[in-house]
Formats: sequence, structure tokens, C-alpha cells
Amino acid sequence: MPVNLPAPNPSELFPIAGVRIGITEAGIRKANRKDLTVFLLDAGASVSGVFTQNRFCAAPVQVCRTHLASGAGVRAMLINTGNANAGTGQEGLARAQRTCEALAGKLAISPEQVLPFSTGVIMEPLPVDRIEAGLDAALADAREDHWLRAAEAIMTTDTIAKAFGAQVKIGGALVSITGISKGAGMIRPNMATMLGFMATDACVSQTLMQQLARELAEGSFNRVTVDGDTSTNDSFVLVATNKAAHAPIDSLDSADGQALKAAMLGVARQLAQAIVRDGEGATKFISIQVEGGKSAAECRQVAYAIAHSPLVKTAFFASDPNLGRILAAVGYAGIDDLDQAGIDLYLDDVHVAVKGGRNPAYREEDGQRVMKQSEITVRVVLGRGQAQDTVWTCDLSHDYVTINADYRS
Repeated sequence: MPVNLPAPNPSELFPIAGVRIGITEAGIRKANRKDLTVFLLDAGASVSGVFTQNRFCAAPVQVCRTHLASGAGVRAMLINTGNANAGTGQEGLARAQRTCEALAGKLAISPEQVLPFSTGVIMEPLPVDRIEAGLDAALADAREDHWLRAAEAIMTTDTIAKAFGAQVKIGGALVSITGISKGAGMIRPNMATMLGFMATDACVSQTLMQQLARELAEGSFNRVTVDGDTSTNDSFVLVATNKAAHAPIDSLDSADGQALKAAMLGVARQLAQAIVRDGEGATKFISIQVEGGKSAAECRQVAYAIAHSPLVKTAFFASDPNLGRILAAVGYAGIDDLDQAGIDLYLDDVHVAVKGGRNPAYREEDGQRVMKQSEITVRVVLGRGQAQDTVWTCDLSHDYVTINADYRS
């Protein structure tokens, strides 16, 4: 069960003018499940994306990068689950391109105006014929209010759909934002088997979109990890349909730019944290706050060392306050001039370590009380500067092994 993550509220998923979504069952890997989704965008939409930093990136990631760089103007997105089309070589690229050509032909647009996305099993040929056969049904299903159905259709090992929305006043106009994501394992996006799609009817210049997408990803999806594995397919795509009745935003430093970014970042963080809350086998949601660093990058380095430690993660699963494991992770994070005498460690309100040693007032039962909670904050103070940053992660349970041992069956 996901950690304190309710099912999406359909009333909070706002239709976005200029975006229609269609879903169908194409039988890509398993029968009787929604596994093919199309996003249809009106002409004039601004679109950008950030993608996995895994050098063994999937064929659809490569095609997306090429199509976005062409400047053709994105009019459609095509998403399949069940097959990642990764580790498939030149044939995988040809199959990804063929799906773009098939959808483009039905929409009377160019293939470069289609972005393909795949998620699922790696190193298996993409069943293009099934995707092509399902396109008509997906197109016939296209509606503005299908965000929740799309969130369900892009799931793989997820146990719950992930979808959030928000509204904000921009230049006197009410602007809507809605986003969906999927992912539960093989998660450390590092953007960039995570996918995220967010759309708004706000008016945003195309020249600003890439900066906006990078900054949103950096503040959300690049702050989560389930198991430290960066997928071959990680993608986060941002769409602004330019339909709202306000002046175009051409700077994130403007008041309107700041307001829009804050609202969109709120949605992005909900989506990113939902991935951790639904982490494979997760029973606890853990915020790791590192303060007092020389730089934010240094703080993240320490936070990820803690978040990726199997010893730390299994201790959280067992509610065992074996907190020397956290201090050990801080020590091997790779900060060569780190002074352990300057480090303090907290579990929520419990002060565990003072200046690198056990706090004389710390009691084991206090640590265990916090460790038994479903939501826990680990706070590390490095004592070497003013920077800080936060990473969100989960524990590592027996079920994580079971899920991944059985994934292809």
C-alpha cells in the first residue's frame, strides 16, 4: 500500500484548453488493461522536456530529443506501457519512429510533431503492429477530462494512479495546471522507469519552456529516489497551450513568471513525492534534510548517500534506530574535508548526535518512537556553511525484492 497517498481527486484535475487525451487497450504486453495513450495538442502549444541522463537511453528518448530539436511544433504525444523499447538498438529506433509516422498519418501532421514514450520491460521488441491497431480507438476516445484515465494507463508496477492539479491567477486570468506521473521502482530520475507529463493553459513563450522544465524537474523529480537506479526511459514533458487570457510570460523573474513557476512546482513536487510514497514495497516516506553545507550540491551529495544506503533503508523498514548507519553514510558521501566534529543529527524532534557523537540526552526509545512512524524526517547539520537541500526517499522492504524478482512474469 502506498504511504499516505490517497487516490487522485477527479475534481482537482482540471481540463486544459488545447489538450485532449485518449486511452485504449492495445494488448501491448497484457490483455484487458489500458496501455496506449495519446495526447493531442492544438497548434501553437509550447512544449519542452527533460530526459534521463542514463547513457543507455531508450529509443523513444532518442526520438523525442531529435523531434524537439527539429522545432517542428509538437502536436501529439504517444505513450505505451508494457514495453520500454530500450536496449533494442537500431531496430528499436526504427520502431519508435514508425509509431510516430502512424499517428502523424492519422492526424495529417509530420512525424517530427509527435513525441513517443515507452515504459515497461527492457530489451524486448516494441509491438508496433498492436500500437498501430489501437490508434483509432485511442483517438476516438480523446477528451479534455481524461487526465485520471491517462494516469492509470501509464502505470507499470505502480499501485495507485498519480495525478494532481492546481489553479493560479496570472495577470488577472485564472490559469489551470494538471499533471500525471508514473513510477515506483528503478527510480532516481537524475534528469533527467519514471514518466511525467504536465500541462497548463498559461501563455509561455517557447524560448522560456526549456528553462522552466529544467527548473521544475530540478526542484521535484531530481529530489526523489526509491532505489538509486536511473532508468533508461525517464522523461518529464511540459506543455503550455497559450490559451489563457493573459499577456505571454517571457521571463521567470517577472511576477507572473514567479507565480506560475511556484504553482507548477507545487504540482511537480506532489507528483514526485507520490512516486516515493508508492515506491515498490515502501512502508515509510522519508525526508532527508541536510543543512549547513558549503553548497546545495554538497548537501544533496550527503542526502543521497543516506537515501541510497541499503543498511539505512532496511533499518527504517525494521523501525530499528541503528543510527550509526546514517552517520556512516554521511562520512562516505565523498566530502574529503568533512569534519565529523561539526555534525549534528536529528530524527524529527529527537536530537541524536551532537558534534559527531551521541547526544548524552538521547534515549533509544525516543529514536524508536520516530522510526515507527510512517513519515520521518532525518535532519543532518554539517556545520560548514549556510547551504541546505532536501531529498525524499522510502524504506527498503522484503516486498521490494519480491516485486523485482517477479517483474517479468
